[in-house]
This record gives sequence, structure tokens and C-alpha cells, in this order.
Amino acid sequence: MKNRKGFTLIEILLVVAIIGTLAAMIVPRLSGRSEQAKITVAKVDIESNIASALKLYELDNGAFPSTAQSLDALLRKPSITPIPSNWSGPYLEREPVDPWGRKYQYQYPGTHGKSYDLFSNGAKENDEKSRIANWT
Repeated sequence: MKNRKGFTLIEILLVVAIIGTLAAMIVPRLSGRSEQAKITVAKVDIESNIASALKLYELDNGAFPSTAQSLDALLRKPSITPIPSNWSGPYLEREPVDPWGRKYQYQYPGTHGKSYDLFSNGAKENDEKSRIANWT
């Protein structure tokens, strides 16, 4: 019996306990990071990526897309009036979807002191506190 190789049950349980303790210490610290990263991505999309595409659209066509045309006007030439005469898109490479998998909300003219309102409802769709917008 002295030549048997392997681990005893006590050794395996000790290793599992150590791994469990380490996981219990590390996981809570990392859990909030993914949500914060999603918020940052949404802010960059709203303040930079989609905003730049909207500005290019406005430069080419003299106005932002209407609410009815939506952000789809940045991908495909609108067939809804006012039909842009100088559309030079697509202005975005992909459909503008927030990190939670929902379309960004767009309204023109804006109602919050901006030319247009652009926002994501954030993680909690019906909670104004999680909303990420170009007017805040």
C-alpha cells in the first residue's frame, strides 16, 4: 500500500475549500465591473459614435433624421418624408444597439434642451435612474 500514488480525500477537500475561499473573495469584487463597462460603452456610443454619425447626416442633409425615420436613417436611406436628397451613408457600420441588446431611443426634435434626444434605458428598462442619455 505504500506505493499507491494519488491524493487522499482530505487533500482534495482541502484544495476545494481553498479554491472556494478564493472565489468567495474575488467574485464580489469583479461582479460590478461588467455592469460598469456596459454603462461606459453606452455613454461612448451616445456621446461619440452615434452623435458623430448624426452630425455627418445633418451636414449632408441639412437636418437630423426625424423621429419616424429613427436611427435607421443612419444605416439606410429613409423612404419616409422628409427624404434626404444628399444621403451619403451608411453613417454607421452596424445597427445601434445598446449593451443590453435593445435599440437606442431617438427623438428629433429633442425635448431636453438638445437638438435631439438620444438615450438607452440602461440595465433596468423602466427605471429612470439607470437611463443613460445625451442630456444628462
